[in-house]
Amino acid sequence: MSLTIPSPASGTSTSATTDTASPAARQRTYQVRTFGCQMNVHDSERMAGMLEDAGYVPASGEHADVVVFNTCAVRENADNKLYGNLGMLAPVKAANPGMQIAVGGCLAQKDRETILKKAPWVDAVFGTHNVGALPALLERARHNNEAQLEILESLDVFPSTLPTKRDSVYSGWVSISVGCNNTCTFCIVPALRGKEKDRRPGDILAEIQALVDDGAIEVTLLGQNVNSYGVEFGDRQAFSKLLRACGEIEGLERVRFTSPHPAAFTDDVIDAMAETPNVMPQLHMPLQSGSDKVLKDMKRSYRSTKFLGILDKVRERIPHAAISTDIIVGFPGETEEDFQATLDVVEKSRFATAFTFQYSKRPGTPAADLPDQLPKAVVQERFERLTALQDRIAAEENARQLGRQVEVMVTAQAGRKSEETHRLSGRSQDQRLVHFSVPEGAEKPRPGDLVTVTITEAAAFHLVADPASAADYSLRRSRAGDAWDRSQADSCGAPVAGGGAGGKGGVSLGMPALPVRRS
Repeated sequence: MSLTIPSPASGTSTSATTDTASPAARQRTYQVRTFGCQMNVHDSERMAGMLEDAGYVPASGEHADVVVFNTCAVRENADNKLYGNLGMLAPVKAANPGMQIAVGGCLAQKDRETILKKAPWVDAVFGTHNVGALPALLERARHNNEAQLEILESLDVFPSTLPTKRDSVYSGWVSISVGCNNTCTFCIVPALRGKEKDRRPGDILAEIQALVDDGAIEVTLLGQNVNSYGVEFGDRQAFSKLLRACGEIEGLERVRFTSPHPAAFTDDVIDAMAETPNVMPQLHMPLQSGSDKVLKDMKRSYRSTKFLGILDKVRERIPHAAISTDIIVGFPGETEEDFQATLDVVEKSRFATAFTFQYSKRPGTPAADLPDQLPKAVVQERFERLTALQDRIAAEENARQLGRQVEVMVTAQAGRKSEETHRLSGRSQDQRLVHFSVPEGAEKPRPGDLVTVTITEAAAFHLVADPASAADYSLRRSRAGDAWDRSQADSCGAPVAGGGAGGKGGVSLGMPALPVRRS
């Protein structure tokens, strides 16, 4: 589907002749704002890469010439968040002739013309299947002085073939598949991203090798149902083979993946995790509900016994594995008995952290038309009970880390209290957040370097390591830290000895913070 829609707000539309400086005199700047999951974050890397390939540069402080919203449609407030942001930008655009606004992602795929009706000052709308069209749509809107809408119903090119601007150098996302073949009744993703399409293993491994060559030491494999990888070319063990192949890549120290589906989680994957040294002892396993009745209503093709059995097998092979999950509270028809079943499974599962959601009706999903939609007050009360339980469990599980020596990969992100505590932050191998201090006289690490410290304090959402002396602190400078130095020198325009990896700007995106709950 491709439409050109005349802009109702011609006074604020964009044209190549309205710029205050010609393109030759000043490069146009851009900003990409991302809502949603890791797949959206990874798509935003592609958008940034394409814009830079087209001659745009990242905005720094000033209003960007192009603002791109990469949207999510999973949560009910996704619409409000987008239109609220668009509303705030309307006067900014009116005051800055030549500014452009584009909307892409899942909500764009779903709402289509509605976005231009609600926000006629938007210049371009594109969907999940044609991310690569962004620069052309912006240029067409500028040239024609008309809003552009282009939504495709199926993938035109696999996103990983597009230019990429990654946000950090030590860790990167690698997409192994897009789309989903499941029919969960609460989920709109299959309708927006289509059927599962798998990349060939050689292409995936080549991208990972390129990241490692540029300095990355960690990758996270991405897929809507990452462990069903291989279904398109008929290899049921393709995912476990891919994990083992990652173990053969020299210089790749940490491999993670998200998100698997319990119904397709097989023993060969557990074996590959346990037997491949660089696959990290961390697993995200979405539960959604502990009630078998609710799981059936959700069309989740597993039951609580199978779910708990998977966790038992993982912990038997990988005793220190930290397991996280997703849980939906208040699904239509959920009774107090059903909710208690969820609490029981959470208690048994001992999750390190959980993404907890209140069910929100999404138009276009089967669950939106189910009877017995629960009152908000009931859902809220159950949500608070669940988060209180999970917070207690997380605190207890973190307390078990006291006195344990862990290797932490330092990240560029600092904790909220870092200015007063003077601590740095990073992720342990099991993905726990660790704030640590550097003993007096010890060398300070760079993002991407690895430190070995002993956990001295534990809270529900993080760990603390304050070494008593330099003897309790070990630093291993890494290729990723070297790449960080080069990227910082490049961004400042300073010469870099030896050149090489680092390129223009960052190379890969680090893991996001893991919130414990969302209302």
